[in-house]
Amino acid sequence: MRNRIAVILTTLAATTTVTAVAAPVSATESKITAVVTTFQADHRFSNAITYDTDLVPAGALAGVGVETSEKDTVTELEVRGLVPNREYGAHVHVKRCGATGEAAGPHYQHVQDPKQPSTDPAYANPENEIWLDFTTDAQGAASTRSEVTWTFGDRRPASVVIHEHHTSTAEGKAGTAGARLACVNVSF
Repeated sequence: MRNRIAVILTTLAATTTVTAVAAPVSATESKITAVVTTFQADHRFSNAITYDTDLVPAGALAGVGVETSEKDTVTELEVRGLVPNREYGAHVHVKRCGATGEAAGPHYQHVQDPKQPSTDPAYANPENEIWLDFTTDAQGAASTRSEVTWTFGDRRPASVVIHEHHTSTAEGKAGTAGARLACVNVSF
């Protein structure tokens, strides 16, 4: 699966700006969705919004690929043009990006925590959520991947949010990753 998503993201990144691509397949095959876009400071003009231009500069590139099969979901995030040699957190969120990072709502959880915001490690963990933490290289680029053994039902997420630091797993802080720095709309 990873090779198909990586090829799509690499191909799209080499072309002009592409905001969304969906690969139609039969009911027994995987569904692939990919978004490659550029971060902008104004949410009205882009599918990728930066809320902190020091840590996610306007003009930086984001690519998100999602492959869902009957049994699992693979999500990949690739970024270019961010701050070099820096740790970031990233998660799939329930709502689309908006004027502020809070517009994206909470993390998408396969099994929803009845108490929100969720910091209970029984719910806020990389098996029940899609975590895409990454560390950029010397050029400000990174790629990361999450694979979970479930698929989306009627509830579908709508974005990937990049956070200030890697995600905590500590009791009472599970799932937290600091400020919301940027957001990418994705048609999961």
